[in-house]
Amino acid sequence: MSENYRTLEEIRQALEKGEETSLHLTKKYMDRIAKYDKNKTKINAIIELNPDAIHIAEALDTEREQTGSRGPLHGIPILLKDNIDTGDKMHTSAGSIALATNYAKADSFVAKKLREAGALILGKANLTEWANFMTEGMPNGYSSRGGQVLNPYGPGRIDVGGSSSGPAAAVAAGFAAASIGTETSGSILSPASSNSLVGIKPTVGLISRTGIIPIAHSQDTAGPLTRTVTDSAILLGVLAGVDELDPATRTSIKNKEFDYTKHLNSDGLKGARIGVDRNYLAELDSDELGLVEKAIEDMKAQGAKIIDPVEIATNPSNYTVLFHEFKSDLNAYLANLSANVPVHSLAEVIKYNLDHADSTLKYGQKLLLESEEKSGTLTEAEYIDARLEDLKLSKEKGIDAVIKEHQLDALLFANNYGADIAAKAGYPSITVPAGYTTGERPIGITLTGTAYNEAKLIELAYGYEQATKHRKNPSL
Repeated sequence: MSENYRTLEEIRQALEKGEETSLHLTKKYMDRIAKYDKNKTKINAIIELNPDAIHIAEALDTEREQTGSRGPLHGIPILLKDNIDTGDKMHTSAGSIALATNYAKADSFVAKKLREAGALILGKANLTEWANFMTEGMPNGYSSRGGQVLNPYGPGRIDVGGSSSGPAAAVAAGFAAASIGTETSGSILSPASSNSLVGIKPTVGLISRTGIIPIAHSQDTAGPLTRTVTDSAILLGVLAGVDELDPATRTSIKNKEFDYTKHLNSDGLKGARIGVDRNYLAELDSDELGLVEKAIEDMKAQGAKIIDPVEIATNPSNYTVLFHEFKSDLNAYLANLSANVPVHSLAEVIKYNLDHADSTLKYGQKLLLESEEKSGTLTEAEYIDARLEDLKLSKEKGIDAVIKEHQLDALLFANNYGADIAAKAGYPSITVPAGYTTGERPIGITLTGTAYNEAKLIELAYGYEQATKHRKNPSL
């Protein structure tokens, strides 16, 4: 296996045995980025490299020699989606030219946790601009600042997924060992499926949202994108934690874990009850459906009881909440940016885009305009009613009801087709590679549970992954 495709655990072992150094590892990833990100295949997943990466790598190697390792991420390069603040020499722009000069004043909670664990933040990854809440018709993986991200499994031919397109494509292409994406509704699960990766969208509140450019506080969360369930479990434990600046994380006090790797049980599917709502498979073509059916049979063979079909009685499809919360949350974020940034409100972003339309408005800004029409105070009956309705339909009448009725451990979906209802509920999901179509397009299966049920989802996903081992690296 290429050095660029080693897992976090394989790299950790090599570092601890002295067979590898953080410096050598960082150089290898940088060399691969030089070869394939803007050259040859032109994946275009990296929007910015950390100018201090080499020095940090050397420092982490020295620290390992003098005082030992901080943990499983010590000295390992990780990429962050470019809407996650880093208080260093890199920008945080959400892919927007309007924020191209934005240097965050401090690390996001996510970046802080990674640094405390000894991880090396190698750079920022491109994304669908404003995490795909800018307009309609914008291709997954496009941003005005970063350009178009391509899928390593079929550059220009296979959809890269979004909005965490760059973080996913980068890991699939071997530009880093792992990355951190963000999701409001499908933005981790979609690119994970499209790039044959494992992606975890955690319960809202497990990982702090402080220092992440927002869409909607009711649904936003960060999460890992990796090549294995083990690697995602490692990262999830590092990122989880209570943050006094994020009230949602206080709900995790009794539920968070710091070692999800203890749930890596190869017999994790034995005795599990998993429900399949066929309505969520209706849009699959025969090739995709065949892979899902095979996944169901593989789970049965591992001892799972598949309840097929079940029916989720409700499916909230109204996005009213996002438009209201986007204006409120984004204005709060932008108001704290330094004076050298030209925009400090959604209204100013819209005006900046209009003034620089040739470079910023290739696909328009319909969603920005629609959100700006809201008050930004979250006082409208339209918003309050929609928020309460979302909770009722997604939780007690939706996921909670069907799981209770059939005593399920999880619901099974294809790719990110169940992302909306889980996102509105704030519930966790994990995506695992399930194979490839005849056109070599990656397909994932997604398992969704109730709040803070990440441990069980990891157990189920690991059991499936170890029994099937579908993932293969792309040929660049």
